[in-house]
Amino acid sequence: MNPNCYIHKEGLQLESGERLKELTIAYHTYGEYDPSRNNVIWVCHALTANSDVFDWWAGLFGENDFFNPKDYFIVCANFLGSCYGTTGPLSKNPENGQAYYHDFPQLTVRDLVAAHEILRKHLNINRIHMMIGSSLGGMQALEWAYLLNGKLDNLVVLASNAKHSPWGIAFNESQRMSIEVDPTWKESNDEAGLNGMRVARSIALLSYRTYATYDHSQQENEEGKTDDYRASSYQRYQGEKLARRFNAYSYWHLSKIMDSHDMGRNRGGLITALKEIKSRTLVIGVDSDQIFPINEQKFIADHIPQAQYLEIHSLYGHDGFLLEQEQLTKVLQSFLIENKINEQ
Repeated sequence: MNPNCYIHKEGLQLESGERLKELTIAYHTYGEYDPSRNNVIWVCHALTANSDVFDWWAGLFGENDFFNPKDYFIVCANFLGSCYGTTGPLSKNPENGQAYYHDFPQLTVRDLVAAHEILRKHLNINRIHMMIGSSLGGMQALEWAYLLNGKLDNLVVLASNAKHSPWGIAFNESQRMSIEVDPTWKESNDEAGLNGMRVARSIALLSYRTYATYDHSQQENEEGKTDDYRASSYQRYQGEKLARRFNAYSYWHLSKIMDSHDMGRNRGGLITALKEIKSRTLVIGVDSDQIFPINEQKFIADHIPQAQYLEIHSLYGHDGFLLEQEQLTKVLQSFLIENKINEQ
């Protein structure tokens, strides 16, 4: 299913002070918008995902899943800086008609929010029943909840944080270093830096999964091997898989956006900023997450006034938010039912 595209001719003022002179936002919607039912579910996707949430979060979102188009109007929009239809490094710069490539401006999480706020107004959505975001999407959801106070009823943040950690920034920098040492990275074409991005994805996967994940899934069945290990081929496969569907410019920029995340910037600090979020909030941690450990989610829940923290168990580390649909469905059902009872 191809995305819709909204072209905003007025462009976008960025937090850095630079301006995008024109803005395109790719997005998917499912179901029918019914303001009287207050039925909007807005999904903020993770790092390399796209706006087709029925494709990458099947089991939680779909025709027969908990979030379905019979009950809800579901919206998911592609990030600014990505390569799935929204303005990004491969887009044409209206000033010269050439792709931005290395000239694409630096972005922050607040710029992602500003772009999607433009789309919300274009779609005439005045109230959002639930916003749900994971990882980088959780960062966006938190920032947007701060802005939307009074227009967002429920906020769900999965496997994310209120400020990106030195640990997370170090992983991202290591990935960018891998891209930057690729000799083709200096070039200006769609394929630049792809070999480096293959390595970057291999590094990333180590942070997304755990020792136990690899011990469970990549053990050797053949005794006496001295080369060609399953774990080795798996890392190469994951790098190649991303290279077939993504580009190094977007990967580099989106990792920089994650590093910029700080809810407290120019707002009096993290605690002060989080206390301003008035939406009912559910913060979900994954017990084995190494890149966004559960203390980061507990911190968010401790400081948003109407927040609760719940934890899911997974062998798969950070990627548990994508893979544990059954647990997530139960947690979200419970959260929404409890809120309905409290409203009565």
